[in-house]
Amino acid sequence: MGSSASKPDTQVWTGAGVSHDLSQNLQSNPQDNVARQQALELEVQRRVAAELKRLQAEEAESFQEKQAKLSAAAAEQANDDNKPSRQTVSKEIETLRAKLDERRKVRTIPDSVEAARSEVVRCLRENDRRPLDCWKEVEAFKEEVRKLEKGWVDKVVS
Repeated sequence: MGSSASKPDTQVWTGAGVSHDLSQNLQSNPQDNVARQQALELEVQRRVAAELKRLQAEEAESFQEKQAKLSAAAAEQANDDNKPSRQTVSKEIETLRAKLDERRKVRTIPDSVEAARSEVVRCLRENDRRPLDCWKEVEAFKEEVRKLEKGWVDKVVS
């Protein structure tokens, strides 16, 4: 109805909490969105680089502290005289091996035990179908072993 439009062409929304002056300032600012994004990106990169330098400095300090602790522990360990040397450990191992070899020796069986054993073997071969007939030989063998064990126990105890 009239020759001019009833509404203005440019409409600015100034949301709640945003002042009209700030809105006008942003619109009149010669920087466009690309320039703002580039500036923002540069600021983020600067902050990230600063944080990275700070973390690297902390890690280097931590590394130096741990290296100093390790070197101090190594020096303390080198000065520790209570630990046996390699030669003393080798001598100890040799003495233990000699004792072990001595224990492994098979002692000769007395003739009485060997005779009783051979009697049991002979009887079992003769009576292969009836092994219970060899009970007398087995009892004689057990008696000889008991005597041998008793002699060993007496030797160890006294």
